[in-house]
Amino acid sequence: MFNFFSKPSTAKPPRTIFKNRRIIIGDIHGHYDGLMALLENVELGDDDQVYFLGDLIDRGPKSAEVVKFLRDNQYPCLLGNHEVMLLRAVYEAEDERVLNFWLKAGGDATVASYGSEGILRADLDWMASLPTYLDLDDVWLVHAGVDPYLRLDQQGEQQFCWMREKFFSSAFPYFENKIIVTGHTITFTLPGVSPGELAAGVGWLNIETGAYHRKSGWMTALDINNKLVHQYNVFTKKYRCKKLEHITKQIDPNKVTAYN
Repeated sequence: MFNFFSKPSTAKPPRTIFKNRRIIIGDIHGHYDGLMALLENVELGDDDQVYFLGDLIDRGPKSAEVVKFLRDNQYPCLLGNHEVMLLRAVYEAEDERVLNFWLKAGGDATVASYGSEGILRADLDWMASLPTYLDLDDVWLVHAGVDPYLRLDQQGEQQFCWMREKFFSSAFPYFENKIIVTGHTITFTLPGVSPGELAAGVGWLNIETGAYHRKSGWMTALDINNKLVHQYNVFTKKYRCKKLEHITKQIDPNKVTAYN
């Protein structure tokens, strides 16, 4: 089985070893200022590749700014369940329950961020075009997870954007030769994980540390080549960089329980 944590530990402080980094960023949830501070500390180079795991919008104060920044820079982004909720609210407008569900889940903050002109059609089209997963050869990116009992061609938006406990409780890896990196589920909701820590299971790594949540505030960028974790706290305005192995808790799949 592919072992992402196979390299031995070292006592040296974190530092960049590989150039051409692959930086994977967890859920932003409208926290544009936090994202700018995080990227400033990551110090992106011209050859670095940056990927976003979805849930770019809602809950935080500047969703419109987040979308504009990502569109303008043409960063690869995944479709998250909050983008799905927004698109359903727009295109199923005749069903008031769909709209209310999204607004209560943080959509009200997104509406406010766009002001009187409303959500731009170009932004909606861009969100609708986002892929549900990205395959980086040794790393497979998806917002929420996969159904471990179905082939990829049997799955879609429902699994890739909404999956939780069935994925995290699986006792076998979905891929033998690559690790799945996810967002969606805040890591401290998994057993034994503290706010700000990452969570790892059988063949997967979750980097959604809950930037919007008052219990955490940490926004995470994973430098997967160097196995470094860059984090910025949107509430305390603090930045930190840690080795992946030092900030990740291994999850016992048998202890994963259902989510609300």
